[in-house]
Order: sequence, then C-alpha cells, then structure tokens
Amino acid sequence: MFTGIVEEVGTLVVREDAGDSAVLRIRARKAVEGVALGDSIAVNGVCLTVTGVEPEGDGSGVWSTDVMAETLRRSSLGAVGAGDGVNLERAVTVQTRLGGHMVQGHVDGVGTVVSRMPGEHWEVVRVAVPADLARYVVQKGSITVDGVSLTVSALGDGAEPWFEVSLIPTTLRETTLGERAPGDRVNLEVDVIAKYVERLLGARS
Repeated sequence: MFTGIVEEVGTLVVREDAGDSAVLRIRARKAVEGVALGDSIAVNGVCLTVTGVEPEGDGSGVWSTDVMAETLRRSSLGAVGAGDGVNLERAVTVQTRLGGHMVQGHVDGVGTVVSRMPGEHWEVVRVAVPADLARYVVQKGSITVDGVSLTVSALGDGAEPWFEVSLIPTTLRETTLGERAPGDRVNLEVDVIAKYVERLLGARS
C-alpha cells in the first residue's frame, strides 16, 4: 500500500530485456534507505519488488527489480529506458502519515497528456483517460498519475473522456510530472473504493 506522495525521482540506469520480462536497475537515495530484499517500491505508480540492492559510496544505491510482461504491457514502464527519471515511493508503514490517498500500486490503465496550461502559481494538466476507466473518475476525487496522488479539478465526458489536475510548484519540481509533455503516456490508478462500490452494487442487483 502507498499514499501517492512521491519520495524522490530516481534514475533508471540499466534496463535488461529478456523476452517476456525485464530487469530494471534504478539509482536512488531516499528510496533505498532501510530497504531490504522483498520490500515494495512504487515506480511511476507500479508496485515492484526489490530483488537486489547495491550501495554506492555517496549514500545512494542502485536497486533491482523484475518486471513481468503483463506489467510492461499494461503500464508505461514498457517504454522507459536508461537515463529516464522515475517517481519512487516506498510502501507505507503503520507509522506513516497518509498524506495522499490509498494507493495500491496496481495500474488500471494508461492515459495520455493532452495539454498543459500554466498559471501564476500552478499548472493545469489535462489527461485523456481510457473510456472504461472514466466512470471511476469524479470531480474533487482522487486519482494517481505516475504514482502521484492528485485531486481531479475538472472532467470531460463523451467519446474521448478526460480529466484535469492542478499541479502545485512542489509537484512540478519534485516529480516527473513537471516534465510530461502533450502526447506522453502516464500510468493511471483510480480510487479503489469506487471499484469496490461498483462490484458490491452489481452483486446486489
């Protein structure tokens, strides 16, 4: 379980493709503090398991993870390469403040950045959402974009649904969302509560 509060932007230093899977080696500093084999770290919103850690002399480290074909296919991780920045968040503990919302690290689909509209103190980003996910997105509700917990500020329905989020300077500066351009693909995870409610109501009817 995660909160959608990104701890740092790490760097993918090596990607080893092996047909139906890939090994990612990611350099980080804060995200490797106290980490152990088997721990979970969200990478651009995808929950991945730590399979190895190599400490470096400057206090940083490179950690490894295996990514299966299903994950590569259903998320934007299929397109990341060496040198790319990635949002990182370690799994929550019972002592952690829930600063964002409940995030599972299970990507529901991939959206596309449509536009960016700069403001004086923030930036409004519009994202096209897959039609089968649009029903779970509500105004003022929560959504996770590349692992970042955000509040939906506007919605557009119809044949090509979209939502907008307002990014504050900290989010623009401390996550990869500050660099996402129109046409870029982003991982989306909708609020899990909405999916449970739909399932329960469907069963009752």
